[in-house]
Amino acid sequence: MDLPPSAAPLRALPAECLPPAVLAAVQAWPAGEQTSAYFYDLSVAARNAAALRACLPTWAEICYAVKANGFPPVLDALLAGPARLAAGSAEPSGQPGRGHPGGVDGFEVSSVREAGLAQAAYDRAGAVGPRRLVASGPAKSVALLTALAQSDGAVVNVESVGELRRLDAVAARLGRRVDVAVRVNPARVDLAGSLQMGGRPSAFGIPEPEVPAVLELAAGLAHVDVIGFHVHAVSANLDAAAHLGYVRWCLDFAVRTASAAGVDLRLVDMGGGFGVPFEPDRRGEVPFDLARFGDGLAELRIPPGVRAIFEPGRLLVADCGWYAAQVIDVKRSYGTDFVVLRGGIHHFALPTSWEIVHNFAVVPRSGQVVAATATPEAALEPPGTELPEKDLSDNELPDTDGRPVTVVGELCTPEDTLARDVTVGPVRPGDAVVFPMAGAYGYEFALADFLSHPRPHRIVLDAGGDQVRTAG
Repeated sequence: MDLPPSAAPLRALPAECLPPAVLAAVQAWPAGEQTSAYFYDLSVAARNAAALRACLPTWAEICYAVKANGFPPVLDALLAGPARLAAGSAEPSGQPGRGHPGGVDGFEVSSVREAGLAQAAYDRAGAVGPRRLVASGPAKSVALLTALAQSDGAVVNVESVGELRRLDAVAARLGRRVDVAVRVNPARVDLAGSLQMGGRPSAFGIPEPEVPAVLELAAGLAHVDVIGFHVHAVSANLDAAAHLGYVRWCLDFAVRTASAAGVDLRLVDMGGGFGVPFEPDRRGEVPFDLARFGDGLAELRIPPGVRAIFEPGRLLVADCGWYAAQVIDVKRSYGTDFVVLRGGIHHFALPTSWEIVHNFAVVPRSGQVVAATATPEAALEPPGTELPEKDLSDNELPDTDGRPVTVVGELCTPEDTLARDVTVGPVRPGDAVVFPMAGAYGYEFALADFLSHPRPHRIVLDAGGDQVRTAG
């Protein structure tokens, strides 16, 4: 894990660029409460699902990747879609086992826990009949394979010969027959992105030249039914034209390979990989062009009865979340100014893990705080409770106005760095640093147990905009 790259000469985002509800929620924190939190606007996630839905043809489904953000209110919003979310309705959609109109059709899961989260979301939505689950991952547990084999509507994206045999054994024990998509590692991938999982040696999928032999093996297994193929070759691609070419290749490969092997092709799962612009102000990144992508998809033709699945994660939820952490200290060391947070990579590891410049806003707050001298009674206070603080005079703190700062967390490692060399205005203890685009691979992706600090709150913004409620 390396540090995020230097952001110089980037300036921090103005606090006014935050949505009013987020800004109000951050400013409403009690002045003495030194803590961190994720704030979520569920309507943003629901609108993103509807926007992707609008560009897809009728033969395509959306299965949200739960790994991006498994917070139950987020899953509910994605399943509901914007209209039903706004109406607050939990009635069944009339589409057995499927999401509500304008929302997602199902979920992509990689663990028993994620499968349980998805099933619980279906329960809350009142879904009836088969429930669409697709499962990926190179080391699926027997417990996960069992849960999938017992779930009507599930498809297992098989990653190896060994997994294919394990699934057949599990299904035989249950007296079930399970739908399978063979995950393919293409020999070549013409997509750019942050994570390459195809076109190179990988734990993911079956190398393209070996797929015919795997299909021949599967044909002799009594409890698996190969219905198609799965390809997920790259993550965080922003080029809609290139992604369209990738979709064409997936469809062409599936049709050709199924025909040659005598497979009754019913499904082509093309994974996710849609990117979002984390660095628009530094690299000029622009959002994935859904309109262009949709126009290209409309021109494609696939065989009757074949369904296509897309598994977006960050495209749907990245911009529905904000990570906020209070400033505990401001200090200067050998000419570098540090802003120290009550938070860090144990809450929000994305900037460091991905080695990206993730810009932030500083929200001034009343009530400046510094560490107080502990008393024996303080040890008895619940975790997260802080002692009353005393104000600092201006000459006791470095003047950060117009200077670059490095933002670090509370962990005992120099890797706990969220941003470097971002120019800010005045920053004082008690202020909050807020990172937008934190709805995907935020809370779930962090190093939560290192040093055993409390986890951040997760707060859902109320529909009214200026109120918040703690949701877990």
